[in-house]
Amino acid sequence: MDRGQKTEAVTALNATFKEAGVVVVTRNLGLTVAESTELRGKMREAGAGFKVSKNRLAKRALEGTDYAPIADMLSGPVALATSDDPVAAAKIAVEFAKSNDKLEIVGGAMGDTLLDEAGVKSLASMPSLDELRGTIVGLLVAPQTKIARVVKEPAGALARVVGAYAAAGE
Repeated sequence: MDRGQKTEAVTALNATFKEAGVVVVTRNLGLTVAESTELRGKMREAGAGFKVSKNRLAKRALEGTDYAPIADMLSGPVALATSDDPVAAAKIAVEFAKSNDKLEIVGGAMGDTLLDEAGVKSLASMPSLDELRGTIVGLLVAPQTKIARVVKEPAGALARVVGAYAAAGE
């Protein structure tokens, strides 16, 4: 990489860090190209990103962001998973690491809160933003559904009684 490419890479990474809701640091212990491509595809589907970067460039990009404390985790072959949704990147990375021992979760950060490996795993166990929205919508719709069921039940019971008398009379 020449100096211009390095500057562009640092600028792009810095912009990613400023927009991210969470950054997960993973260690690559020999992922194949196919496995890495599969992980990137899963991240993309969840609205997250997975980037392998030179540690020195990533440390420069972290300067001036809330994620500066994770610079200490950047040693060896690491990759960064980021997402706007605070749960998406952690969830995909932890699920992939469970099925593939060549990816190790090192830690991460959510805003200025530093997370260790256990913190990332507990974050991954939380419901995603879309799941929470679905739960809220379900809670909002539930009372109307219950009212409709309560109003409909007496008429249904009456119809079953009349049907039973009609069947007995035949």
